[in-house]
Amino acid sequence: MSQFFQMENFSKIVPYAQLFRQGMLVTVLLSVFTVLIGFCIALLLALMRMSDIRPFRALGLDKAGHPREGGALALISRFNPLSFLATAYVEVLRSTPVLVQVFIIYYGVFGLINLPTFQLFGFIKFNRFFPGVVALGMNSGAYLCEIIRAGIQSIDGGQTEAARSLGLSKAQNLRYIILPQALKNILPAIANEFVVIIKESAITYTIGVQDIMSAVNAVKGATFVIIEPLLVATAIYFCLCFPTSKIIAYFERRMSRGDKR
Repeated sequence: MSQFFQMENFSKIVPYAQLFRQGMLVTVLLSVFTVLIGFCIALLLALMRMSDIRPFRALGLDKAGHPREGGALALISRFNPLSFLATAYVEVLRSTPVLVQVFIIYYGVFGLINLPTFQLFGFIKFNRFFPGVVALGMNSGAYLCEIIRAGIQSIDGGQTEAARSLGLSKAQNLRYIILPQALKNILPAIANEFVVIIKESAITYTIGVQDIMSAVNAVKGATFVIIEPLLVATAIYFCLCFPTSKIIAYFERRMSRGDKR
């Protein structure tokens, strides 16, 4: 196997150009679906972390009805199971490698489920693509959760009070007033997460997803060259990420103009 860069080796890659085009499409689809799934998970987690559901709230009061200042009962009264579960999810997924999570989802979860074996667009294996999307989406949700929670909490509390005075319920306030403003604030961060996922999606080739790195592996096995296909993959990732990041920065500047006084 050639370990050194040689210009003539690029001619050996040309017959496999279709693999790289297909890999680029798979990478983009992985990123889009991952961000969508991650956003839905993150929104649910953020609402869980911000909830005020305390089933043992009554234990925080003494016999006279006054709040307990300390002790085990006061601690138990503050326990929020939804917030605890959401926090545990976020901390576990942010503290473990993505590769481990992908393997657990693919081998441990979907290994017990017989997924359909059809192919999307004629070349994307659904039974490998779907577990990869789920694993990356779950990981992305753990990071987007804090972004969404910060965006919601950044909205002035006076708007919630105004919504209550108009007779809006909490759900209506969240849907029509808080979330639209929060999304405007966090949209650049969500778009940046899309760029990050484009790069992180390369890990899914380890479970057989036909992304850009899968094309590199196929070329390496057929031609016994590795540096040149890696350079091609680098160029493709750069062409995907660099323009996207610049477009995000442009819209971020446009959106911030309205906030200036």
